[in-house]
Amino acid sequence: MAPLRALRFCAALALALLPAAVRGEEEAAGDCHQYTNRSCEECLKNVTCLWCASSKQCVPYPVRRILPPADLCELRSARWGVCWVNFEALIIAMSVVGGMILIMLGVCCCCCCKKKSKKQVSEGEEGGCSQPDKEDERAARERERRRVRQEERRAEMKSRHDEIRRKYGLFKEENPYAKFDN
Repeated sequence: MAPLRALRFCAALALALLPAAVRGEEEAAGDCHQYTNRSCEECLKNVTCLWCASSKQCVPYPVRRILPPADLCELRSARWGVCWVNFEALIIAMSVVGGMILIMLGVCCCCCCKKKSKKQVSEGEEGGCSQPDKEDERAARERERRRVRQEERRAEMKSRHDEIRRKYGLFKEENPYAKFDN
């Protein structure tokens, strides 16, 4: 019930603050137009404003869209946040950085997969040229110890069972149903 109450509280708070945000956006839009035909730095002091360098207009940033529409201002003339970066350069730079990150992730995945497949191949070969690391050696020694202990337990249980069979006369040396040879 507590998460449901928290969700209701958040929804009520959002509904209460929504009109104030809309009013603030309208007020900011009014503030943006007063910087038209001034400088880019003055316009961009208000973070809700967008400077169009070609028309020297300060307009409110269209928050419902990611990029400003062409009828408002061309991408190469639009400035937001800082005056020295236009949207066109920003899009290109972000695309290049994003592409580089994707390529680096792909290369890392390929290297990890290649290393893992080499390790599996070298474990399958007895005369492999790669040296097993300490962790692999420790794991192999542990597996060998477990196998030896299991064999010892099996032999001990077999001897106990044979003793019990001898004690009660259930131990048969020869198979009475052996095949007759002529």
